[in-house]
Amino acid sequence: MKVSVFGLGYVGAVTSACLASQGHTVIGVDVHAGKVADLNAGRSPIIEAGLDELMAAGVRDGRLSATTDTAQAIMATETSLVCVGTPSAANGSLNLAHVQSVCQQIGDVLKQKTDWHLVVLRSTVLPGTILDVVKPLLEQHSGKRAGIDFGLCNNPEFLRESTAIDDYFNPPKTVVGADDERSADVLMRLYEPLPGPKIRTSLAVAEMVKYADNNWHALKISFANEIGRLAKALAIDSHEVMDIFCQDRRLNISPAYLKPGFSFGGSCLPKDVRALTYRARSLDVETPVLNAILPSNRLPLQDALDTVLSLGKRKVSVLGFAFKPGTDDLRESPVVELIEQMLGKGCQVRVWDPCVQLERLTGANREYLLKV
Repeated sequence: MKVSVFGLGYVGAVTSACLASQGHTVIGVDVHAGKVADLNAGRSPIIEAGLDELMAAGVRDGRLSATTDTAQAIMATETSLVCVGTPSAANGSLNLAHVQSVCQQIGDVLKQKTDWHLVVLRSTVLPGTILDVVKPLLEQHSGKRAGIDFGLCNNPEFLRESTAIDDYFNPPKTVVGADDERSADVLMRLYEPLPGPKIRTSLAVAEMVKYADNNWHALKISFANEIGRLAKALAIDSHEVMDIFCQDRRLNISPAYLKPGFSFGGSCLPKDVRALTYRARSLDVETPVLNAILPSNRLPLQDALDTVLSLGKRKVSVLGFAFKPGTDDLRESPVVELIEQMLGKGCQVRVWDPCVQLERLTGANREYLLKV
């Protein structure tokens, strides 16, 4: 396939070299003449293990080149990958100036091109950016319609600096977001040789996946660091703790607990979060991530209450009120708290749960229900 790659920064440089090594003809595009000159000389414009050699081989074999001329690159290729930067603005929002500029340039050239062309946004952008910014700009400047006259996809990358080449050739997944089958088919063919799951989805879901990934990675690092700081204060080997933690592939390092839903409850999680954060405070160890767990856990409960009240109905039936299905444990059940709050707002509530028989409740379970 003939591919143009816009932006020869980290993602663009790695993507260009790797595609060329797979036999594709690749033209890199950048506004910085120095980057273009480096690539055409077979030198990487960034520091990344193995990239100089990969680029040199691509240039030597005639499969990899670079230019500052957008029209030249678009006219000579079938697919364009947009890999320009999306840095943070001062207020935390994304600066989309580079994306907007490239989309305008691509659109201007597509206006003159008779062949169908696929535009792929590989830059990291917030959900809604493609439909609200990228698509309108491309259509406005080309006079054509996305999904009909040209293709449009989102293709988030999952490259880590220092291991980017291996990450490219051994991706954890390949995600293609598109709203038309032709665009998705073309991009899937480009990545056909790569291992791992290949996932088709909508544009917005593909955009959101990248943010779910990166925020999860950030959360994992922060969580591990807070456990480490607390363990250190207790003279405990934090590395041994987390090594054991990571051996649990059923609950800890797994899809368990990672489906969006309702608040957690039960006899363990709320109690243990409170206990650990209390111990951290007693040792003057700051744990902002751990401290945020319980306040965050109240938000789905509040959302549920707000939804019920917004309907203007006062007769409510609740199907299941244990802290999770398949048990009669009511301790710290968020549903019990929701029922209590609905009653407080004047609702008439009827409750049914096949597992809960009030006359059979005993011990702490019965005490909790009577207390609330």
